[in-house]
Amino acid sequence: MKLTVVGCSGSFPSADSACSSYLLEADGFRLLLDLGNGALGELQRHCGLYDLDAVLLSHLHADHCIDLCGYFVVRYYRPDGGRCGPMPVYGPAGTERRLTAAHADLPHEGAMSEVFDFRTLSEGTFRIGPFTVRAELVSHPVEAFGFRIEHGGRSLTYSGDTGPCAALDRLAAGTDLFLCEASFTHGKEDIPNLHLNGREAGEAAARAGAGRLILTHIPPWTDPDITLRDAQKVYDGPVETARAGTVHEV
Repeated sequence: MKLTVVGCSGSFPSADSACSSYLLEADGFRLLLDLGNGALGELQRHCGLYDLDAVLLSHLHADHCIDLCGYFVVRYYRPDGGRCGPMPVYGPAGTERRLTAAHADLPHEGAMSEVFDFRTLSEGTFRIGPFTVRAELVSHPVEAFGFRIEHGGRSLTYSGDTGPCAALDRLAAGTDLFLCEASFTHGKEDIPNLHLNGREAGEAAARAGAGRLILTHIPPWTDPDITLRDAQKVYDGPVETARAGTVHEV
């Protein structure tokens, strides 16, 4: 599997990165994990606008989904006059309603489902193209999912947004690459059931025996160097902070 970090900033875009979005490719299939603020523009550096095969949303906070409103325009008003057919969009219950409300002025009711095939997520294992995906609810104020994605004997775990929880540990157990949020700074913020800090992300990777850890969803007001050092204190494997535009083989 090939993972491209399209955007990795948490809460709002930074000067260096759009919000959460990750392009995962295998066997010619392109799956996009999340599409947050600013990510649609950055996506065009790595993939044609009409080359995606499916989108998988972890949850419905704007920094993970809102650029699907712009992507609706791309697919509905295609310049050659041929409207795109419905592409699978996997998301929590109410995804279409959330995006319709955010867009505010659709051509008609139900227009989004002309170009997006909305599929409601639930816990369990399912297939998206060549990928086997396991989804579990994680610890966040809204319905939010973490994912374990497998292909060809390799695995990627994506935390989405979450506080520490058993579901995240299950998803990450023995994973090859752990793409884990680290929004908070250890010793500074302590808000339960919301986000992880760098130390907690490192502890989760250590418990899981993850092969590699990439810290992501670090907001512009959080120091990534402190976050990285905190993770390295408790996790002995390779660890780095996500950077927009980087490509990783899984």
